[in-house]
Amino acid sequence: MTTDFTVRAARAADAGRLAELRWMFKQEDHDGRPPTPARSLEEAERWIRDRLSDGHWLAWVAEAERGICGHVFLCLVERMPDPYEDNNPVGYVTNYFVLPSQRNRGAGSALLEALKQYARSAGLEGLIVWPSERSSPLYRRLGFRTPDELLELPLDT
Repeated sequence: MTTDFTVRAARAADAGRLAELRWMFKQEDHDGRPPTPARSLEEAERWIRDRLSDGHWLAWVAEAERGICGHVFLCLVERMPDPYEDNNPVGYVTNYFVLPSQRNRGAGSALLEALKQYARSAGLEGLIVWPSERSSPLYRRLGFRTPDELLELPLDT
């Protein structure tokens, strides 16, 4: 494992590259044969820039010699005030991706470690993720486990 990368907090100015990586990430779900996009890359770039600017979403990037090669996003989910317990936010982890050429070099672990350090220092209640079949073993290796109390109601729209 090499460490020829650095990890830092993402900035709104990174939105263009983050949108490109998001499109690459989603193309992997289609084995290189993705359908025609329903929205433009520019729309994704604006969305990411807006969310990183307002602070409700956070992200970390791994940078190698040729620029940003990976990222992970965190959405802060507020909880209702409680008179008897803390109501610290929960962190929703998503869009965790490292370019194939940079995988197995420690960038992914370093990204998630930066996110976890932030979550601890910010006093988040915990982190949640909806992993794919492919990413579930990775998240489990990194300490995520099946919750006892979380339920989901899929809505067919």
